[in-house]
Amino acid sequence: MKQRKYLLLFLVLCLLGTMVSVASCSASEGTAAIDSTKRMANRVWAFAKSHPEGFTLDVHTMTEPSEGIAVSYAETQGSHSRESLRHVVSHALAHEGYVGGWLDRATGLYNFDSTRLFSENDPTGALLFGADNGQQCVFILSSATDVRLTKVSEIRKRGRLRVGTTGDYRPLSYLEPATRQYWGFGIDLARLLAERLGVEAEFVQTSWPTLAADVLREPQIFDLAMGGITITDARQKTMAMSEGYLANGKTILCRAEDAARFRSLGDIDLPEVRVMVNPGGLNESFARAHLTKAQILVWERNEEIPSKVAEGEADVMIPEITEAPYYTDADKRLAAPLLEEPFTHGQIGVLMPQGQDDLMLIVNAAIREMKADGTLRRLCEKYGLVYAYGD
Repeated sequence: MKQRKYLLLFLVLCLLGTMVSVASCSASEGTAAIDSTKRMANRVWAFAKSHPEGFTLDVHTMTEPSEGIAVSYAETQGSHSRESLRHVVSHALAHEGYVGGWLDRATGLYNFDSTRLFSENDPTGALLFGADNGQQCVFILSSATDVRLTKVSEIRKRGRLRVGTTGDYRPLSYLEPATRQYWGFGIDLARLLAERLGVEAEFVQTSWPTLAADVLREPQIFDLAMGGITITDARQKTMAMSEGYLANGKTILCRAEDAARFRSLGDIDLPEVRVMVNPGGLNESFARAHLTKAQILVWERNEEIPSKVAEGEADVMIPEITEAPYYTDADKRLAAPLLEEPFTHGQIGVLMPQGQDDLMLIVNAAIREMKADGTLRRLCEKYGLVYAYGD
C-alpha cells in the first residue's frame, strides 16, 4: 500500500515538473517573440528616421518593394509613437508583412500603418479594400502617386453606381417606353462595372444636347455616363474619358433602293437630299461641318429617325457604324452602303467629371480585363456590333 502511495506521489511530481518545464519553455518562446518584434520595430523606427517623406517596407527583409498598390489597415490607424509601432509590426507579421510610414511635418509625428500590398494590375481590389477600410487614399509605388478614394467610397456607401445614359441609341442604350427598362450593349457593360464595384447599377436619363452639362452638374446627378459616347479632344478638355471599349465611325443610313445612289459625301451633299439628325450630338455636328448644300432636318428623337428615312420623310441619316447594322437588320427597307468605309474613325468610352481618378482606375482596368477575357467580344456578338480589338 505504501509503495502505491510513493509511486503515485512520484508520478505527480514528474507531471508537475513537466508542466513547469513546458510553461518555462512557453514563457521563453513568448519572450523571444516579444523581443523579436521589439527588435524589428526598432529597425523600422530607424528606417523611418532616414525616410521621413514616406516608405512601404517589407519587415522580413527590410527592403522597399518597387511596385504594387499599398493600402493601410484600419486596425493600425493612429499609430505614432515608438511603442505603438510595435503593435503595427506585430499586426504586419500576422498579415502580409508590410509597414508603411511617413512624417507629418506639421505635427512632427510619424504615422505608421500595417499595410496590404496589391498588384498594380489589380487596382479594383486595392481601391475597394481601401474604401471598406475607411482610407482616404491608396499609394501606387511605381509612380509614387496617391489616389484619393472619394468617389469609390461614396459609391460603396450608397450601394449604387449611378449611370447617365440617353436611352435613345439602339443597340447601345435604349429605354423601352412600355416597360421603362433599359437594354443594350452599354447597359450590359454598366451593370458589369457596377458588379465589379459590388453595387447595383442605377440608370439616370440624360440627352445628347444636355450631356456635358449633366456630367458637370453640381451636385452630381450621376457618377459616369455611357452608351455610345465618342472619345473626343473637346470632351477631354473639360471632362475625363476612359480608354475606348468599342470602335465607331460616321456612316450613312438610307433606303435600300437608294443604296447605289449614295456612295460618298459628295453624293449626299446636294440641295435635293434631306439629311435627318438628332440635336446636340456629334451626328449633327458632323452633318453641319461636312454638308453645306444638303437639307439638314433635325428630329428630336434619335431612335425614330431610321423609320423616318424608311418611310421617305428623309433620305439619309448620319449614324455610327455601331448602330447602323441594328437598323438594317430590323428594317429591310434600310441599307448602310458605306458601312465598311466610314467617314471617321474613333472609339466609344465612358465619360465622367475630372478628378474621379479612383473610379477611372477601376473603369479602365475593367475595360482592359474585358478585352482580354473575351467579354467585350461576346457583348458585340450579342448585339451584332463590330468588334475591333483582339482577345
